Amino acid sequence: MGDYGHRTKIYVDTSIVSYLSQEDSPERMASTIEFWNEIKRRDDFDIYLSDVTLAEISDCYEPKRTFMQKKLSEIQFNFLEKDDDAEKLAQQIIDLGILTEKSHDDCLHIAIAVLEACNYIVSWNFKHLVNVKTINGVRAITNLKGFSPIDIITPEMLIKGDDNE
Repeated sequence: MGDYGHRTKIYVDTSIVSYLSQEDSPERMASTIEFWNEIKRRDDFDIYLSDVTLAEISDCYEPKRTFMQKKLSEIQFNFLEKDDDAEKLAQQIIDLGILTEKSHDDCLHIAIAVLEACNYIVSWNFKHLVNVKTINGVRAITNLKGFSPIDIITPEMLIKGDDNE
């Protein structure tokens, strides 16, 4: 299998869907809407969501929950379910001190995306995901365990990299 026809595998976490309507953060909301429109338009992106994401959305208050569920219906995505392998990898992320047990769902997001060999996790979660400690820790664990490398980025990093302005 060569690089021809390579599709970019993007795992979208809950923060992305949430920021499609985040009036208190207009710049991030605008970037997220631009990203969302881009993933709807592009045919070289494969979008992945997990049962962890859908559970987090289900836990949101109304009318945010209904809004987020409606936005998900606008895109085509591959649905991933956590399994024993994801739970084990999430626990290894905790055991290595990359994140804590309090961030178990974030560890599951990472584990599910890593096991699916996604190229990117796209998130606005700077506290637990998009930060140097987590990025370096995930890089170390993927190298150590022989998984494909994965980058944890913001929507802007993915869409702005394509501009030739």
